[in-house]
Amino acid sequence: MIAVDTNVLVHAHRGDSPFHDRAAASLRELAEGLWAIPWPCLHEFLSIVTHPRVFHPPTPLDVARKTVAAWVAAPTVTLLSELDDYWPFLDRVLASSRVSGPRIHDARIAALCLQHAVTELWTADRDFGRFPGLRVRNPLLDGA
Repeated sequence: MIAVDTNVLVHAHRGDSPFHDRAAASLRELAEGLWAIPWPCLHEFLSIVTHPRVFHPPTPLDVARKTVAAWVAAPTVTLLSELDDYWPFLDRVLASSRVSGPRIHDARIAALCLQHAVTELWTADRDFGRFPGLRVRNPLLDGA
């Protein structure tokens, strides 16, 4: 199963993104099979697209909420959340990557992907390469 990071969701949503077409096409491709979104990525998506200092104009909250509702309702999506045995996954990710501060958020997403046996995380964030055992791919690059 392939999981999708926040930045791909943002680019797919924002028509003014230079990567919109490629990101939207990537999500359409994924929706034809099993795919996943970590819950923290949905929270971060809402935070980013509605932020007036990030986008001019920002996405109205009602529009962003409807976008998330459509993703959540997709019949082939799995929403990744922490299960009871989550801590050992996060602990291993933290120990192996030695990240701290704001990068803990990325470690959380990596741990969720590993806990749910995600085969690949689609992201434009190169920082995910820090997490051993997590295969990453940037679907926004040519030839990706």
